[in-house]
Amino acid sequence: MSFLRPHFPGERALITGIAIDATGSGLYVPFSLVFFHHVTGLSLPVIGLVLTITGLIAIGAVPVAGVAVDRFGARRVQLFLYVLRGASFACFPLAAHLPTFAVLALLTAIGTRAFPAVLQARIAELVEGTDRDRMQALQRSLGNAGLGAGTLIASILIAVGGDTGYVIAAFVNAGSFFLAALLALRTPPSPVVSAKARAENPGSYRLVGRDRPFLTLVFANFLVALGYTSLTVLLPIYSTDWLHMPEGLTGTAFLVNTVICATLGVPVGALVRTRFSTRSRAAAGGAAMFVVAFLGQAALGTFRPEHVSLALAGVIACVLVMTAGELVHSPASGALSQAAAPPEMRGRYMAAFQLSWTLAYALTPSLLTSLLTVDGRLPWLLLAAAALLGGVLMMRVERSLPDDVVRYPRPAPSKPVTAA
Repeated sequence: MSFLRPHFPGERALITGIAIDATGSGLYVPFSLVFFHHVTGLSLPVIGLVLTITGLIAIGAVPVAGVAVDRFGARRVQLFLYVLRGASFACFPLAAHLPTFAVLALLTAIGTRAFPAVLQARIAELVEGTDRDRMQALQRSLGNAGLGAGTLIASILIAVGGDTGYVIAAFVNAGSFFLAALLALRTPPSPVVSAKARAENPGSYRLVGRDRPFLTLVFANFLVALGYTSLTVLLPIYSTDWLHMPEGLTGTAFLVNTVICATLGVPVGALVRTRFSTRSRAAAGGAAMFVVAFLGQAALGTFRPEHVSLALAGVIACVLVMTAGELVHSPASGALSQAAAPPEMRGRYMAAFQLSWTLAYALTPSLLTSLLTVDGRLPWLLLAAAALLGGVLMMRVERSLPDDVVRYPRPAPSKPVTAA
């Protein structure tokens, strides 16, 4: 299969590091509150408050990471964040006191929030053309597969080791970041930017703020990204409180989404590049599927089937449509942002784009749950309207961006290279 062959030096090291990083994250993400409770011994309310505050503070690290990428190169910043995250998790079992835990939680949150923008800049440094689209799909597939594998490993560790299993998971997660850093060292260095070039084009976020087409792209992605949070934030509560489904069945939808994204991400991404002429149209097509899925959930909430099997079938059907939209939208939108970013300011542009995801995940928990208390259909209607507007903006911004940015490049025939 051609999509498994390396297309650039260091590709295998890069994607293996991404998979290991995701697996390590899967060890604690699904159990974050309980995980830290067992590792540190602090109470759950205290841990929840600390994680919320540090997460909000860490949002400020995203634009700082963008400046660092433009100054030092994405590879150096990537290595720094891997080591920072690894060291933080290695020290968590020592955090028996609140101040120590707060510091470690803040460092971990900074690394977690800033890393996606740095990774996007790193991928853009290494690949061009359709390989960017391919890497976007591959990255998302590996992320879902790694998250699922990490969750399974953590479940086994906890089942076998009890409370000790959480501590082992913390050390294993720390090791995964250090191993990913070693693999990142095997990728080519970032392009060197001379002092003269930096002096001629120092760059600033004011220049990003003046790029209206790119800001439109960021806002459109923010609107669609609100819908990505529905699986973890909205659907579990909606299914149990509004549709009165058993709690044990709510995880089925998340499992379906994870498995499909992990197994079909790359093939669907390749199919999308043959069916859509531009990345913006593909992203808008994915947003349209979101609209259909969310309106379907609202309709299901109107009829509210009495039989659990019918309710579950309706929820799964909507999740399948949303998953298809995710597979179409995410790679196209990510590659579009990479292509639209000037190379000398790629770090700042990727940081600005990443903020659309960060803010969406920060705002939706309180927003969607508040609407749900009024009427179970309201949050789905809001998400559908946001996805519709996001898709329209994706189509409109196509006219303002260069043709080589929005159009899928024709894949040039090339021989596979030996991985570094």
